Amino acid sequence: MILRRFFAEKSKGFYVDVGAHHPKRFSNTFHFYKQGWFGINIDAMPGSMQLFNKQRQRDINLEIPVGPDQSSLTYYIFNETALNGFDAHLSQQRASSLDPYHIERTIKIDTKSLGSILDEHLPPGMHIDFMSIDVEGMDLDVLKSNNWNKYRPEIILVEILDNSLSKLKSSDVNKFMESCGYEMYAKAVNTVLFKCCEPRNTVG
Repeated sequence: MILRRFFAEKSKGFYVDVGAHHPKRFSNTFHFYKQGWFGINIDAMPGSMQLFNKQRQRDINLEIPVGPDQSSLTYYIFNETALNGFDAHLSQQRASSLDPYHIERTIKIDTKSLGSILDEHLPPGMHIDFMSIDVEGMDLDVLKSNNWNKYRPEIILVEILDNSLSKLKSSDVNKFMESCGYEMYAKAVNTVLFKCCEPRNTVG
């Protein structure tokens, strides 16, 4: 609802969804797609983009693991795909505490930086209105892999499960976003919105 209000007067726009998971389920971008927006959906899960290619045909749908450039990481695959991710501690914690969810298998996959993905796939001259990042414990790594001098979305959504506002203020994610010229703008249940404080930069 916060995001819808922020962009209420904007009929067309562009988004980037990192950890997109599903074209509709738990999606921060599907509402905007229905309104005529389009964007880039990215997810590491093998086969994840088959459904996107059917249901989000205006979008650019990429099956690419995002993280430190050219790193080989272990990807944890659950029987509930919304829990999939690279964070070993978080994955093991969820497997032991979230019955009936469990890890079905792990695979080794090579990551690409967010900046390099945008270099390759962002349409020329396109400004990113907002970016949603939900990668189950690897959010800071994804943020650090962006080229912030070049790609500066107006709003960034990051999944942060801690609901303490004082802890959020001192969190590594908030400190990093502040160093990039963003400020904490709003807090939903499991998501924090950051707003760009500097003039927006259109990539040519």
